[in-house]
Amino acid sequence: MNGTRASVATVEAIRDGLSPKLVETIDVLICPPATLIGSCVAATYGSAVAIGGQNLHARPSGAFTGSISAEMLADLGAKYVIVGHSERRAYHHETDDGVHAKALGARRAGLCGIICVGETLEEREQGRALSIVRAQLAIGTPKGATAADTVIAYEPVWAIGSGRTPTPAEIAEVHASLREMLDKLVGDEAQKIRILYGGSVKPSNARELLSVENVDGALVGGASLVAEDFLGICNAYA
Repeated sequence: MNGTRASVATVEAIRDGLSPKLVETIDVLICPPATLIGSCVAATYGSAVAIGGQNLHARPSGAFTGSISAEMLADLGAKYVIVGHSERRAYHHETDDGVHAKALGARRAGLCGIICVGETLEEREQGRALSIVRAQLAIGTPKGATAADTVIAYEPVWAIGSGRTPTPAEIAEVHASLREMLDKLVGDEAQKIRILYGGSVKPSNARELLSVENVDGALVGGASLVAEDFLGICNAYA
């Protein structure tokens, strides 16, 4: 919940700061607040930057005042939508079943759903991190998920906004476990589905984090509010 119309300038700076060579290597996505999606789609039209939503309602329409459907996001020009972000789970009590329904809604409208999973600090200290994220993935991922309609994002809740980051070994362990679970859920398609890492990703640690096995990109939080920082993370692939 950051940004007003003036923030479109940040999106434009990101658009203009990506080198032609870099955009041949990576996909770049920005998920602004719903109020800015239309403006950001217009600002990035014809560029390598895609725009997505931060949340959606599972139903296509109805008496759900204040909610936004996948069809509405698609109508604005969004291509992706984040599903089950840890803040939605924590503050709005979203469940794994609800995440599953939203992921189906995203697919219905032709959007790619970015399904978020992650453990709390208490769950990690109890040794339950892997079982938690595997259960979230198993319940949240729709049957028949493909790389075209599904991205997975691992975001340890205790690392978001805290400045604390898991070690590369800890990230590798979780991502390997998620890949294994995906294999059970969708078979061969599991190797094609991207698994992103999110949690205090910044220019100073991006290259190390993004080089971890089975890490196929980053889900960027606070660093996305500053064009220079976001571009610094993108340039980890340069």
